[in-house]
Formats: sequence, C-alpha cells, structure tokens
Amino acid sequence: MVENKIKYRLNDWLPTTKKEVVARGWDQLDVILFSGDAYVDHPSFGPAVIGRVLESLGLKVAIVPQPNWQDDLRDFKKLGTPRLFFAVTSGCMDSMVNHYTANKRLRSNDAYTPGGKAGFRPDYATITYSNIIKKLFPEVPVVIGGVEASLRRLTHYDYWSDKLKPSILAESKADLLIYGMGEKPLNELVNLLEKGVPYKSIQNIPQTAYIEERSAINKIDDWEDFDLSDHEECKKDKAKYAENFKTIEEESNRLQSIKRLIQNTEHKSIIVNPPFEALTESEIDAVYNLPFTRLPHPKYAKKDPIPAYEMIKHSITLHRGCFGACSFCTISAHQGKFISSRSKKSILKEVGQVTQMHDFKGYISDLGGPSANMYKMQGFDLDQCRKCKRASCLHPNVCKNLSTNPKPLTEVYKTVNANKNIKKAFVGSGIRYDLFMHKLNDQNYADYADELIKNHVSGRLKVAPEHTAEDVLKIMRKPDFGMFHEFKKLFDRVNKKHQLNQQLIPYFISSHPGCKNIHMAELAVETKLLDFKPEQVQDFTPTPMTLATVMYYSGINPYTMEKVPVARNKDDKLSQRKFFFWYKSEYRNEIISELKKVNRDDLIDKLFGKSSAKKGPRNKTHLSERRKRRK
Repeated sequence: MVENKIKYRLNDWLPTTKKEVVARGWDQLDVILFSGDAYVDHPSFGPAVIGRVLESLGLKVAIVPQPNWQDDLRDFKKLGTPRLFFAVTSGCMDSMVNHYTANKRLRSNDAYTPGGKAGFRPDYATITYSNIIKKLFPEVPVVIGGVEASLRRLTHYDYWSDKLKPSILAESKADLLIYGMGEKPLNELVNLLEKGVPYKSIQNIPQTAYIEERSAINKIDDWEDFDLSDHEECKKDKAKYAENFKTIEEESNRLQSIKRLIQNTEHKSIIVNPPFEALTESEIDAVYNLPFTRLPHPKYAKKDPIPAYEMIKHSITLHRGCFGACSFCTISAHQGKFISSRSKKSILKEVGQVTQMHDFKGYISDLGGPSANMYKMQGFDLDQCRKCKRASCLHPNVCKNLSTNPKPLTEVYKTVNANKNIKKAFVGSGIRYDLFMHKLNDQNYADYADELIKNHVSGRLKVAPEHTAEDVLKIMRKPDFGMFHEFKKLFDRVNKKHQLNQQLIPYFISSHPGCKNIHMAELAVETKLLDFKPEQVQDFTPTPMTLATVMYYSGINPYTMEKVPVARNKDDKLSQRKFFFWYKSEYRNEIISELKKVNRDDLIDKLFGKSSAKKGPRNKTHLSERRKRRK
C-alpha cells in the first residue's frame, strides 16, 4: 500500500471492523455506513466524504465496505445497532452501470475494488443492502444516498430490466433518501435527531425524500405541493412519464425551489422535498478541510491496487456542479446546476498535501471538476437565476446572465505551477470549449486558452463534442460542431506557437436518441476530414434520470412532446457503432451497402474514394431502379 511521508495510525481512518471500534474505546456507534466500494479515504470518493462529514458532527462512525450479501450476513451484524441510523450507498457509481456494458454484457472488472476484481457488490446494491438491514434491524432507520439512490428517487426507466421501476424508496424499504450532495441534509438530520426530534416526524428537511401513507402526508407551510403522474399512470402512458421528467428536471435545477413533488406508488406516496442551495465557498472548503488521509484503508495493504484510486490519487477537485445539462449526463442531476467553488487557499492547501504523498513525483494528474473549466462561474444577477428554470446555461446558447470569466481559474493554474514541488499540473477532466471560444477577443479568455494548452495538457487534451450532426447535437444540448473546428484551429495554433506536439482527443457517442445511421456516416466523414480515428467512443447507455434516457424509453422529447427516433435493439446499436471504425476493412462493405440504399454515394466517395461508390456491393433495389430508367 502507498504511504504518505506523513505517518498515519490505524485510527486515522474511520473504523471498518469491531476490533477497530473497540480500539477506540467505543461501546456503540452512532452511524454505520455500508458502501459498495472499497474504503478509500479520499475526497473524490463519496462514501469517505459522507463518513468524514458525519464524524465532523461529533458522531462515532464506521464504514463497512463491500459487505458480503451472500453468506450468513455477518458483515451486516458485526458492528451491532447504531444509535441514530444505518446509512447505505452503492458507492461512487450506480451498481448497474458499474456491472454492465451498453450492450448489457457483464463487465469483468470493477475499478472500485482491489485488483479491479468484479463480483464484490450486488446488482441494485442500495436495494439489496437496505433490505438486508431492514430485515435484521427492523426498528432502526435506514438512510440511503449516493448516485444510485439519488437518480432513482422517483419513477425511472431501468435499462437493465427494460422497464419502468418505482422510486427506490419503495423497493429498498428505506426510511429516508438523501439526493444530490449530502452534506447539508445530513447536517440537518443529525441536528434534529440530537435534539430528540422523533425520526418519524422529520419530514421537512430539504433535499430528502421519503415514502408515506397518502392519508398521513402533512402540509409544509413554506412549500407548494405538486402532484406528479402516478407510477402506474407512467407505466400505461409514456407521455405521462416524459411530462414528469420535465417537471423534475426544472425543479431540481432551480436556485431556489419551493415545490414539493409528490408521486403515488401503489397505496403510498413518494414525497421529494425541494433541494438546498449549493454549498457556499466556506461550506465546501470545510468539507475538503476534513482530515482525509487520501489513502485506501490499511486493510488493503497486501491486496492489489484499487484502479479508481490509482487514477485520481494525485488529483484536486476545484469545484462541484455543472450547468451544461447534457442530455445523456447525470452530473447536473446529482451535483446540481449551480457551481460550488473552493477558495484558492483551500485548493493550495490540498496541493501541499498531495506533494507530501510518498509516491508523488511532481505531477498533479488533474486540476478539475465535473466540467473542468466552470470554476467560480455563476450568474451576474442571482435574482435572475432565482427566477430561472432553464436546465442548461449553455444551450441553445450561453446565457447572457452567466459570467464565464476564466481569470480566477487561470490564476489557480499559474499559482499551482509555481509551487517548487510541482513539475506539472494537468487538466485531466473534460473541458467545455464553448465557455471560452465565444469570447477569445477578450484577453482573459485568450490567456486562459493559451495557459491551458501550453502548460496543462499531458500530451492529450480530452474534449467532448459528442457528435457532428446538428440535429443530434441539439437533442444532446451540445454546441454546433463548427465550434469544435474553431477550437481545433486554436489548439493547433497554440501548439505551433510553443513548439508542442500534443493531441486533441474528442469523445463521441453513437445510438443517442435522435441519431440515425446517416448521422453516423456524416460523423465518419467529418472525423476523417479532421484526420481523427476516434478512440474515445461510447455507445449510449440509458442511465436513470437523464433527458436522453427518457427519450430512449418513451420516444418523446419531454420539452416539445415530439417523437424522437431511437436505436433500441442491439443490431441497431451495433449498426451505428460501426461508423466510428469506417477505416477498418471488416466494416467497409457494410457501410458502402448501407449508404447505397439511401442514395448517398457522395458519402461513400468522401470515405473511400469515388471508385468505391462505383464498385460497391451490388444492390437489387438499385439494379431494378436502373433497369426501369433504361426502359
């Protein structure tokens, strides 16, 4: 196991076993947290953050990482009964996304487990863990949270079972769900419990959801109730499900929402309270100032490395949240639209901690966030933001009320690079080039672009145009591909200016709702003209609570209620994916044949040359049409 230059004792981690609890002299724990991930005490790992936040509230907290759910359940019993509640999370990912590929094939690895070994967490982990706990300790409250719980809080489409599932509260039997970033709701919950407020009467904490008998729903004076279509109605009518999503997304992305969403599920109701406002600078600084060791628990000392940890151990998170609201992405749905940025002082303090790690060689792997260059960005007039319910601040155009000035971020980059222990600080997270390309005539924006490309690219810069077709990009909520062309010119220009040999690595998605094979053929032509052979490619995976997933299941755009074409079956998906690899000989004839069927010889010419269109596979339909013309 990697050790810091600072020497840590076992008690510097949260306890994971009865022996570790006893060693602290504790008779009973206040909270026991079950997680689907191995325990890595690093601020990039959600379970560790939640554990440290609870500890900072004066609680005795333990983490049970990757409990065995298939034996006699000793992992669930070994720490006894907590004084306040059990907490449950599937980990940093939805367990189904963690387990399966876009083609529903079981993955052979798990990045959050030592050695990347698979099989250490169940499918639908939050439900499985919670049900076991409720069976063993029926009187003890169970609080669920994390990505899996957050994005499944209401009726949602589950790609892996190919059906609409009810709120995870109904299936998990949990008492409370915390959605989004959990610090504020947890703080409020613990304060109320410590004051002696009965658990069952706690129903007014923002950013929480719970299940209740319809007759027992109490009115909250400060909030307005909004009734969503029932779960059963959504199952019968896909349009109702689509309409629900529009309301959920709009209310989740408000700076200040007062709507309490209510959805009936069988004989009970799911109540989702409005969210808290995003963490302030001082609040997020306090989280990152907690005593993380930044290391895996010593229990993994003799085990293989944890891949997810190896990837981020020398990284720094600058901010949370994302106002891009890409249709296929869960970040804004979970972290929120509004940005919580750390102070420069807090960031530099963590940089100093990283430089003290035993294996640190002088390279910060990432100065980033969900979208790496949204640091310190917010509305000029927050009163306008309070009235706004627009999901994306960037689509269909950059909001005029949005300050996109990158100067504070440029200053962070330069200050970190000035640290004598830092050889290079890279930006490993994806950037949004539409945040600076529209204002390169402003020196602050030009300086940022130059600083980024010159000093913070590890040979390859990741960007995500996602597609090239205008119709698809609109549905994705992404900028026109022409902007990517302009960014590539800028990238090449800066590289030439500084005599650098760096690559631009674009990400693309196939089979996204709205995408047809002809769009993929056009993408193939565009990438060929740019001399790209795409390597960072992905087949669209429907994940709970995204706009794209709603369109995938319903075939309806919730914001227009118009029909959207969708590639749903495996053959259709693979048919689109092959266009990424048009240059491979095994796909050539298929692509030529398909483009001939739709009379697009022009695209064949652009991909393979004019002779290919003439010598392409013979097609009976085309032969009969030519015979008719001769007659």
